[in-house]
Amino acid sequence: MKANETPIEPPADWVEVVRKKVEELRFGSVQVIVHDGRVTQVDSLEKTRFPSSKEENGSGS
Repeated sequence: MKANETPIEPPADWVEVVRKKVEELRFGSVQVIVHDGRVTQVDSLEKTRFPSSKEENGSGS
């Protein structure tokens, strides 16, 4: 894109996709992929966390 060009606003439906993916995650990340100034892909990575053995036993130290 040239310096004097106005960026083209992508359709708003990708925003809903991002919002839904964020709402569905407890731990993880959402990545928005942009190509030529347009959102072309939305990825999400969910992490499953397990408590450490210290947390399970109730001993914090």
